[in-house]
Amino acid sequence: MSPRILGIGASAGGLAPLEQFLAAIPSHSNMAYVVVQHLDPTHKAMLCELLQRVTSMSVKEATQGMSIEPDCVYVIPPNSEISVVDGQLNLTKPAEPRGMRLPINVLFSSLASAHGDQAVGVVLSGMGADGTLGLQAIKAVGGLTAVQQPDSAQFDAMPQSAISANCADIIAPPGDLPERILACITGETEPAEPVPAETESEPERESTPLQRILRLLQQRTRHDFSLYKPSTLHRRIERRMAIHEIATLTLYADFLQHNAQEIDLLFKEVLIGVTSFFRDATVWQYLADTALPQLLARPERDANLRAWVVGCSTGEEAYTLAMIFIEVLEKLPQHHKFTLQIFASDLSPDAIATARRGRYPSEISNSVSPERLARFFNAQDNGYMIKREIRDRVLFAQQDVVLDPPFTRLDLISCRNLLIYFDQSLQRKLMPLFHYSLRNDGVLLLGSSETVGRYDKLFMSLQSKLRLYQRQNNAQSGDILSTVKSFPPLSRIAKELPVSAHNTTLATHDNLQAAADRVLLQVYAPAAVVVNQDGDIVYISGRTGKYLEPAAGKANWNFHGMVREGLRLPIGLALCQAADASDPLHLQGLQVELPGGATQSVDITVQALREPTALRGMKMIVFRDVAAAMVRKDDKSNSKTATHKAYAAELQQYQDEIQMLREENRASREELQSANEELQSTNEELQSTNEELTTSKEEMQSMNEELQTINAEMQTKLDDLALAQSDMKNLLNSIEIAILFLDQNLNLRRFTDRASGIISIREGDIGRPLSDLTTTLEYPELNDDAQTTLSTLVFCEKQISTTDGRWFTVKIMPYRRLDNVIDGVVITLVDITATKELEHVLRSDSSSRAKKD
Repeated sequence: MSPRILGIGASAGGLAPLEQFLAAIPSHSNMAYVVVQHLDPTHKAMLCELLQRVTSMSVKEATQGMSIEPDCVYVIPPNSEISVVDGQLNLTKPAEPRGMRLPINVLFSSLASAHGDQAVGVVLSGMGADGTLGLQAIKAVGGLTAVQQPDSAQFDAMPQSAISANCADIIAPPGDLPERILACITGETEPAEPVPAETESEPERESTPLQRILRLLQQRTRHDFSLYKPSTLHRRIERRMAIHEIATLTLYADFLQHNAQEIDLLFKEVLIGVTSFFRDATVWQYLADTALPQLLARPERDANLRAWVVGCSTGEEAYTLAMIFIEVLEKLPQHHKFTLQIFASDLSPDAIATARRGRYPSEISNSVSPERLARFFNAQDNGYMIKREIRDRVLFAQQDVVLDPPFTRLDLISCRNLLIYFDQSLQRKLMPLFHYSLRNDGVLLLGSSETVGRYDKLFMSLQSKLRLYQRQNNAQSGDILSTVKSFPPLSRIAKELPVSAHNTTLATHDNLQAAADRVLLQVYAPAAVVVNQDGDIVYISGRTGKYLEPAAGKANWNFHGMVREGLRLPIGLALCQAADASDPLHLQGLQVELPGGATQSVDITVQALREPTALRGMKMIVFRDVAAAMVRKDDKSNSKTATHKAYAAELQQYQDEIQMLREENRASREELQSANEELQSTNEELQSTNEELTTSKEEMQSMNEELQTINAEMQTKLDDLALAQSDMKNLLNSIEIAILFLDQNLNLRRFTDRASGIISIREGDIGRPLSDLTTTLEYPELNDDAQTTLSTLVFCEKQISTTDGRWFTVKIMPYRRLDNVIDGVVITLVDITATKELEHVLRSDSSSRAKKD
């Protein structure tokens, strides 16, 4: 048997935590360790020599086909990717260029595929996100994941990425990780605590702290986690305990008792939400190439296909199935009428809310091809949104597969990597339930570490390696009927506990009186059995071999299947009557045939039990033999008369039983008729509601189309307006005229670039009053003239000089809108400096000539 393998991934700053981790491992842990570190592919690595200094285990550089041995450390060589196949190390050349290689993910994914829930992955210091997808793969199959505490890492990107993805079971400094990991693997728990003897005032004291925690969870959330694997529960609880620095389960149970918010957080912690698009690509490829086309090609196939994704988490798998289905339909002739409705359910309300939004981060490009991203997603800021074409095919619902009724008439069920978290009793109940929910020839898809187990008569394997099964239509199983007999179907599963020899012997502390009472009850008390509401025997007292006999075939502890002929019918009727009777029912003189052909007369008492509480709802059946009366030879006539009376009494009893059965049958028909009428009424109401919803949907669709049309028109107008604004800005800046636009309060609304050379303004001055602006114009009446123009609508034009020797023609005009409303003023400033200088020269020349003349 190959040893358990622990994969370790590290990158930048990873040497020190690797040394601390290996130094803390005991010399004989019976595990093998495979180390992957991002190495320079062009240089010889010295990692083996460095790690050998800190551990007594053998440290080797991995080679192709090397067998894996316990208590050994295997180090990846440079320029390689390492994986585990059939208990050996497999080395390959990296397919990706440097900078895009993810060797830690490669190792962890191979461990998840090869070892399932026995896989262990550890991520230490490093840059990037290598290892996160690999830890998700290990977590998805029920393995153990551990991450270095970020604040103890030199580079915390890799640990932080794993923690953000919620795929770390253990978070601790590297030196503490080995002890925590080995404790989880070996199942170490806190020391047993003395439990006080139960008294009548404490009838319901839980035997362990874990049961207290599960009871609190059930009271708060209604969900029962007692049928989950204890190892899974302990890992989730230990994470919460580490956050609050609580040492024992008992203290944590006490903490939960008074902290409802912590119960909610623990509930979210217990739920496993690991999924991704197109996880296990070969499974989806086979589904697209073979399974779905065969399903569609079957004769008399309903055109409306129905699928159920159990434990859908955040919706990636449900959307993947919808994408695959659309791709399959596109390969069919155009006249097909197939549709698909996918029901996706999960226990977590947060996961369902995320799935309904259909928005995913940009990292999904690692698992979704560019063609599918373009075909089925809309790119958004830092992510992708699922298209409406896919979203409309999936109906998400919060559902507990243990408590709630299942979806039925299904063609495909996908329940991947959910069963691995349930114990065997719950797994055995779910398989018949899935069989019941599927249509004929329906397909069941399980996770890579899951199988149908002993239910190979219910499901035929299509691809055992891919965990793809087909429903057996002619399967006959009592388990199917017992599972789907009532809903909720799985809410009353009893936890299976091992039977120890200790329970079959007298307890050492029993006294002599208790032992004597037990012997008297077993030997001299009348034979009796206690049955539950379904007729299953829960307790036997005395010798019942005369009256009960195990039926041939599969072991069956049901009373009606074990009781001998002659007693079955009258006792069955008495059990029905006893439920409503306050006094015990007595059946006298019943005849039971014994082995060898003899008969025995038996008196039977049937009583419904109402006290104590533990026996409430059960019934006790007590058998008493009747001694045969001695008959004298000279009294044969009296014997014949007695025989005739006995036959007459028996005949009367049968007639009474027949009459009772007729009355019960008539009452059952009336109840069924009433229930049928109520169902018909409910169906009509649902049909009416459906029609109303359909009408509302059509109206909403029509309104949506109108809004889209209006939106398109508004967008066109906005584009035209933006273009006009650009044209106006370029026009104003291209002319050699300074222009200011003022509103009705003479606040600055807009200006051209030339104006900023005359008046001290910039973009931040928009909205400031004109009087607050400083200017080089020697024009103190500017604000008053602008106010006069706004009031009288009379143009104002003046020639104004500046402090730097320039001259401008300042023209003030009303601002008139297209609807002929005055909404401010426009001030234009035209540079006339050159004209003024020419005018000055001409005047100087005229003065000179006049003096000469």
